[in-house]
Amino acid sequence: MTSEPANEPAIGVVGGSGLYEMEGFEDISELAIRTPFGDPSDKVVTGRIGGRRVCFLPRHGVGHRILPHEINHRANIWALRSLGVRWLISVTAVGSLREELAPRDIVVPDQLIDRTGTAAKHTFFGNGIAAHVGFADPYCGELRGLLLAAARSLAPKVHDGGAYLCMNGPAFSTRAEANFHRMIGADIIGMTNGPEARLCREAEIAASALALVTDYDCWKEDEIAVEVDAVIENLHANSAMAKQIIRSVVGLIPETPNSPAHRALDTAIFTARSQWPEQTATNLAPILGRFS
Repeated sequence: MTSEPANEPAIGVVGGSGLYEMEGFEDISELAIRTPFGDPSDKVVTGRIGGRRVCFLPRHGVGHRILPHEINHRANIWALRSLGVRWLISVTAVGSLREELAPRDIVVPDQLIDRTGTAAKHTFFGNGIAAHVGFADPYCGELRGLLLAAARSLAPKVHDGGAYLCMNGPAFSTRAEANFHRMIGADIIGMTNGPEARLCREAEIAASALALVTDYDCWKEDEIAVEVDAVIENLHANSAMAKQIIRSVVGLIPETPNSPAHRALDTAIFTARSQWPEQTATNLAPILGRFS
């Protein structure tokens, strides 16, 4: 396991491999992090934007070679937390389940429906330490507000709120599934943000998502059903805007982590400290260090 000194709280960004290629990103270095949960998707690219330390991690690896269900989310979030990340912005492509959320619009969701069925892989706890974090509001309200303000100052069409439904991939939805997702109240759909948000809460990282609408999934009969080429075309169209929003929001984020998400474990851990297995406590040192 490797990490760097993490005394200075950092801002994390998970998304495409080219997100860090932006004006004003300086003092850049790449770090290969080994974790107790295996290897992250790729090296973490660290540097500074306006004096703030920022850590970028390509979710699918450089070259987009990792499928959604193959992503080692625990390793990704552990690696970022070990580097002192206390805020995380997840830049994610989504399909729209609502007429008013058009391709190339931006959504800053406030709710989450997780239908991946892989929760056992998406917790840091177990192996002798039991914890149950509160997750009623899956995204940090403070960070959401800052991300929304930055997006609205730059993008032509930004939507405040909505429920992100996280599904299993790699195939896209059937029409029956898309209509079911609409019926249960989902507004946008993707394959990655559910695990990221859950693990961030357990790691006491304030998280928010910047969702880039690429298509109407397949529920809309007068639109062509979602295909990879349309997703890529619309995602590329929004990538420059996403970089501007990230650069802008970094300067708005407080230097001291002090949101409820940063204290999520205060009332979540059931197992007494004296009962923690030594190896489990060691593995979770970046997360549980303040309880030692």
